[in-house]
Amino acid sequence: MDKMFVSTNELAKMLGISRIAVYKQIRSGKIKATKRGRNFFIERSDLNNIFKNTLTEKEKTEIKKAVQKTVQDFGETLRLLGKT
Repeated sequence: MDKMFVSTNELAKMLGISRIAVYKQIRSGKIKATKRGRNFFIERSDLNNIFKNTLTEKEKTEIKKAVQKTVQDFGETLRLLGKT
C-alpha cells in the first residue's frame, strides 16, 4: 500500500531541489505540509498541485544555458557587483 505522505527529503529528490528549498517553500505557503513532531510531511494528494508549478527538464536546461552565457559574457561585471 502506498504511503499517504512524503517527507521533505523525498519531495526534494522528486523536485531536484534541496531539502532547505522545500522548507522555504513550506514556510512561504507554496507547499502545503503537516508538521508532525520536528518533521514536515506532504500529502500525496497534494503532489499534483506541486508538480504542475515546477519547471520541465527542457526549461531547466534553457535556464542553465542562459545563466552560463550571462556569466561568460558579464562575469567580471557580476563579480564587481557582488563586492558592493
